[in-house]
Amino acid sequence: MDVFCSRSGLDPLWDWNRTWHTSSPDLTQCFQNTVLVWVPCIYLWVCAPFYCLYLRCHDQGYICISKICWAKTVLGFFLAFYGFVESFYIVLERYQEIQHHLVFLLSPVMRSLSMILAVCVIQLERKRGCRSSLFLFLFWLLSVACSLIPVRSKVLLAIEEGFSADAVRYLAFFFYVSLLLAQLVLCCFADQPPDTAKPAPGKNPCPIRDASFLSKIFFWWFGGLVVRGYRSALQAEDLWALREEDTSDRILSDLEQEWSTECAKLQQRDQALGVVAGAGGSTSLRPLLLEQTQLLRKLRKEQCCGFLLLRALARSFGPCFLSGTLCLLLNDAFMFAIPQVLSLLLGFMRDADAPLWKGYFYASLMFLLSCLQSLCNHQYMYTCFTVGMRVKTAVMGLVYRKSLVITSAARRTCTVGEIVNLVSTDTQKLMDFVVYFNAVWAAPIEIALCLFFLWQHLGPSALAGIATVIVIFPLNGFIAKKRSKLQEIQMKYTDGRIKLMNEILNGIKILKFYAWEKAFRDRVQGYRERELQALKRSQILYSVSIASFNSSSFLIAFAMFGVYVLIDSKNVLDAQKVFVSMALINILKTPLSQLPFAMSTTMQAVVSLKRLGKFLCQEELKSDNVEKVPFTPEGDGVVIENGTFSWSKEGTPCLRRIGVRVPQRSLVAVVGHVGSGKSSLLSAMLGEMEKRSGRVSVRGSVAYVPQQAWIQNATLRDNILFGRERKESWYQRVVEACALLPDLEILPAGDATEIGEKGLNLSGGQKQRVSLARAVYRRADIYLLDDPLSAVDAHVGQHIFDKVIGPKGVLSDKTRVLVTHGLSFLPQADLILVMVDGEITEVGSYTELLGRQGAFAEFIHTFASSESKEGRTQREADVQALVAGNRRSSSRLSMTDFLPTSRDLSHELLISSDTGSTSPQNTESIPDQNQEPEPDGAGRLTEVDRAHTGRVKLEMYMEYFRTVGLALILPIIFLYAFQQAASLSYNYWLSMWADDPVINGTQVDADLKLGVFGALGFAQGVAIFGTTVAISVGGIMASRHLHLDLLDNVLRSPMSFFERCPSGNLLNRFSKEVDAIDCMIPDGLKMMLGYLFKLVEVCVIVLMATPFAAVVILPLAVFYAFVQSFYVATSCQLRRLESVSRSPIYTHFNETVQGASVIRAYGEQPRFIVRANRRVDHNQAAYFPRFVATRWLAVNLEFLGNILVLAASVLSVMGKDSLSPGLVGLAVSHSLQVTAILSWIVRSWTDVENNIVSVERVKEYADTPKEAEWTVENSALPDAWPQTGTIELQDYGLRYRKGLDLALKGISVRIHEREKVGIVGRTGAGKSSLALGIFRILEATKGDIYIDGINIAEIGLHDLRSRITIIPQDPVLFSGSLRMNLDPFDAYSDQEVWSALELAHLKNFVSGLPDKLNHECSEGGENLSLGQRQLVCLARALLRKTKILVLDEATAAVDLETDNLIQSTIRSQFEDCTVLTIAHRLNTIMDYTRVIVMERGHVMEMDSPSRLIAQRGRFFWMCREAGLA
Repeated sequence: MDVFCSRSGLDPLWDWNRTWHTSSPDLTQCFQNTVLVWVPCIYLWVCAPFYCLYLRCHDQGYICISKICWAKTVLGFFLAFYGFVESFYIVLERYQEIQHHLVFLLSPVMRSLSMILAVCVIQLERKRGCRSSLFLFLFWLLSVACSLIPVRSKVLLAIEEGFSADAVRYLAFFFYVSLLLAQLVLCCFADQPPDTAKPAPGKNPCPIRDASFLSKIFFWWFGGLVVRGYRSALQAEDLWALREEDTSDRILSDLEQEWSTECAKLQQRDQALGVVAGAGGSTSLRPLLLEQTQLLRKLRKEQCCGFLLLRALARSFGPCFLSGTLCLLLNDAFMFAIPQVLSLLLGFMRDADAPLWKGYFYASLMFLLSCLQSLCNHQYMYTCFTVGMRVKTAVMGLVYRKSLVITSAARRTCTVGEIVNLVSTDTQKLMDFVVYFNAVWAAPIEIALCLFFLWQHLGPSALAGIATVIVIFPLNGFIAKKRSKLQEIQMKYTDGRIKLMNEILNGIKILKFYAWEKAFRDRVQGYRERELQALKRSQILYSVSIASFNSSSFLIAFAMFGVYVLIDSKNVLDAQKVFVSMALINILKTPLSQLPFAMSTTMQAVVSLKRLGKFLCQEELKSDNVEKVPFTPEGDGVVIENGTFSWSKEGTPCLRRIGVRVPQRSLVAVVGHVGSGKSSLLSAMLGEMEKRSGRVSVRGSVAYVPQQAWIQNATLRDNILFGRERKESWYQRVVEACALLPDLEILPAGDATEIGEKGLNLSGGQKQRVSLARAVYRRADIYLLDDPLSAVDAHVGQHIFDKVIGPKGVLSDKTRVLVTHGLSFLPQADLILVMVDGEITEVGSYTELLGRQGAFAEFIHTFASSESKEGRTQREADVQALVAGNRRSSSRLSMTDFLPTSRDLSHELLISSDTGSTSPQNTESIPDQNQEPEPDGAGRLTEVDRAHTGRVKLEMYMEYFRTVGLALILPIIFLYAFQQAASLSYNYWLSMWADDPVINGTQVDADLKLGVFGALGFAQGVAIFGTTVAISVGGIMASRHLHLDLLDNVLRSPMSFFERCPSGNLLNRFSKEVDAIDCMIPDGLKMMLGYLFKLVEVCVIVLMATPFAAVVILPLAVFYAFVQSFYVATSCQLRRLESVSRSPIYTHFNETVQGASVIRAYGEQPRFIVRANRRVDHNQAAYFPRFVATRWLAVNLEFLGNILVLAASVLSVMGKDSLSPGLVGLAVSHSLQVTAILSWIVRSWTDVENNIVSVERVKEYADTPKEAEWTVENSALPDAWPQTGTIELQDYGLRYRKGLDLALKGISVRIHEREKVGIVGRTGAGKSSLALGIFRILEATKGDIYIDGINIAEIGLHDLRSRITIIPQDPVLFSGSLRMNLDPFDAYSDQEVWSALELAHLKNFVSGLPDKLNHECSEGGENLSLGQRQLVCLARALLRKTKILVLDEATAAVDLETDNLIQSTIRSQFEDCTVLTIAHRLNTIMDYTRVIVMERGHVMEMDSPSRLIAQRGRFFWMCREAGLA
């Protein structure tokens, strides 16, 4: 190159004397005309082919030529033209000696050709839809940067020689540089969108799609949302729609393919293992081998699935993650370059003869490197959080889809609470893993590089630092391992607590009726205490880890400096060695502190992956369980040939030798005792059971009505339509046939009324009719009806049978399989299947089965007398128009009169209907307190989880710190102050040591200085441990208190609260919000206080060294406060919106898991998946700007911090003559930490404020209405109360909500001891209200109720409810032992429990169980049949044996024979008790002492049954209708 330049008469390429060793540096003309011109050109020509290939593979559409594109193209041609003109001018001027001017000729030609290539790239980008080009930006930036030095040279030359000497050339060159600058500026803007681009999803598209790459790097595109959030509280409508690549549909469509591939490979391996096991061994050993192989296969599958899930996620999201990893590598390169520049700066400070420009150069270079490091770091973090968000979406989608196909047996091992935990806690662990995974491998590399550079400065003494690291690593590994085990233990207790809370919320009505809140509160607290105990041990270990790693920089420095000065007295610690080493150690501190967290996060992610893998690899329902055949008019509708079915592969078959042919358009009835397998038979037809042998064929579409109606939290209309288009005439016909018209007239908004979770504001009968209407509206080919008439009144049941199911009903041309306990419908069945112990024992028509004189005939004849009596009565009746028909049986006798439905009934009708459910009415949710609700909210029931707005109130902080206690807060503050004072002291001590004069090649008193340094450092370490332990303990104390308050507030809330507030919202409080209070707030406080005190230390040090830095620090502080106020306002509201949008996900998951069989039966999985996707996307739309806000803040603040670095460096250079190198090193090395400190302060501050929102959300239930006190102190209530069981109502009235009419109006009744009273009346009469009033589920509006002469309003709720008993219509069991379900307080002996089970006809069943009383009931008691659960409820009542018993349709779900036994048990065992029966079968109360007839809240008649019949009033007509009079 020197030869090439010399031929053109130029200096050599490089001249150190001209460039470096001078007070006025400049580059040679050769360098300026070759390297500075060629570098941008070489970059462009080398990279252009690869970039063009990239554009070809990523075609995003076609962009029409815009103004900005025109401008770029024109400027490009001008630049090319300039180069050609310059070369042409040289040829013309020097053509005779052109060989001596090749440099001047070649460079313009290269430049011009490069400009033409750049124009071509601009056009290619336009045609490929690239709106903003990083590639060309770097080219223009290089071109401008390489032109700056020639510009300086030209300016100096013009000043020296005069501008007029060569004015044209100067002007041309400056014009050329101006064009380059213009291209650079234009390249910073994004072009218009491609014409063929898809429109942005949603009304408010994310601005990142319109942002230039520069805006993306600096996150300027986010500024609009920050400003909007500062001006007014953000609302959900302000949030951007998700980018297409972040949506659930896009993510899951890619991931499901990967996951299916992985699962297929696993299945092949399993099959291969099964073949090997089946082939090996003797015949006698083969069953044992197969059993062991199955167990081994299951264990291997559970272990492998977590890894398979990770591999599938890596394949889907790996490329994006790797792009972030590239940014991490660049960040590390810049990070390690900074200490090298610091070393040069300190060398400059020590060199008295060094020119000042070098100092400014080093200061500017340090600033530039710091800025580049910040940008790379935050691009890496942004990529990681984006990938983490997508992983969360992916895992949630997989779990949701799995929950729709999981088998019933597997479902019992995974409760709703555990599934909610998978999508809340475990997905969060995976997100953390994505963010911190790179630290697992990058941190050791960074540590090794730090130690390498330390070796360069301190020689072998650096080995002492390595030894210190080696000591710290095993300690960290041990702590991480122990914490991982503790986390598994903690997660187990958390799962148990959430599972139990879910059950409590589902069965809260039973808890209140039985006064069991304290028992379950204690169970929850038991889980909670064990969870906190594990957390406390984990936090103490974590404190050791934090203390060791926060002190690691001191420990390493102490070890290295100590060894360095002790091994040789000639080793001198000067400023360069000390502070470059400290800068490297500060860098070392980052990987050392990240490593334990990364390892801990990885361990937690491994646990979560195992849990997720275990769930995702649970057995799925096989598609070949049922052969689905397209509908044809010929052939049988349902065929089962020699079928054997069980609930799991390994389980005992519960259906055996099943052979059924259901002819098309026939009505097939299935009868049998409780637990005989009727519901299981329908499940087998649906494919819900494991088919062990045989064949099942279903012809056409299926509709299914389960025994327990599954109702969605949606409008009544949506529950019926179930995703289908509304056809008005058919809809009206269905509603009328299913007897829903009277209910629609009663509901506040008709069929637009919102139904609460699990149908809370509907009675059992209403729920069943809605469930039936859903099936009928479907117009399916086959109807599987699981006892849908059990929960409705007799006349309603007859109406439904006639209009829907029977030979003349709307389903008469459909295939119907009806499970029933009602005998009156059997004669009209085309075929009857009789089931006994899981087998079909008899098949035939009604007359055929009677003629065979088998078990069916014997069963029928048991009830023959009542049947014949009813028939006679009906033939004699003179009200034939009012009687439903001659098929009504005493098994379903009506209590309902024939009066038309009143139009002005109480709003009680919302919850009580034909079955008089004791579900309390829920109208509290209507926000308007006036009598006339607003039209648009009339049908609204549940409250949407709303976000608070504005900054978190100071009271929330005060509430949190009050629970921590002043006794702990003051020591924490003192320890932090002491910790930072020790840090400042030992750092200042180091600077003084570094400035010590060297005498005879040594520094005096090195041992003393080392000792003082060590003592101060160790004092700081002890203080760090003390602060972290104190904050952890304080956080646990606060968390315990807040959780207990939340639990008490929820358990003390009235029933209306639970109907109004979705369980997903409450579960969110008990899981996510409590988890934030447990861990996030204490961790945030540790970080915030630590960095706040550290910032004070840095500012003090910088001001000590350069007082003029105050001129920079004060404006920076103001700007910092300005940025922080913008950020915190927006960030807190985004956190709230994200929390609020999270609750509906859990609610929907909960609802879907419970109704999975119904969803599958109707084939509605795709629609529910779409709904789940929308809810997840809505949540992620709030999460995405939340983490971008952190990046926006960090980039801005770190820029401020970098300005402080520049200020400290420049001021040090300016004060070179007066400042010592030690003080400069101290100030600059500490100012380098400010970038991270500022970011961490605001980030941790915001984390605390964001997570304090959890305290706010947990405390919000403190202000909701509460029930009366559970117990009243100093109560004079006798221990044996009530002794007689007399009940007296004096002018008693109640209403459901202020502003509504009274539901009970002036009731005055006296019920004597041992009296048996039946309460009858049609829907809305007030029967259920009376029961709710007696139990004080609803409080009296006027009047009083006295029991044994004591006013129940004056005693505690538990004192009342624990001494009277109700057997409710809906049997609710909780997970736990059978004994716990009967006696949660352990108040009775085993003998008493067995006695109660015997009387409840459960003794034989329980005795046959392996664990007997300790038999584990699954969630909701799902491993018992509905009838068995009802018998358990009867056993509860028998065990309590109180003087007052209230029955509410307690035998709806049992067969007639069992019903007979239960009624006789009640009559014999409660003979000396007062019994109130809300009667639906009048035959059960005909022998009662008195009957109360109610209508519209009034007592219309009251006397003995015989006298009321003789009076020929309302009761007479009821009996007449029922065939009893």
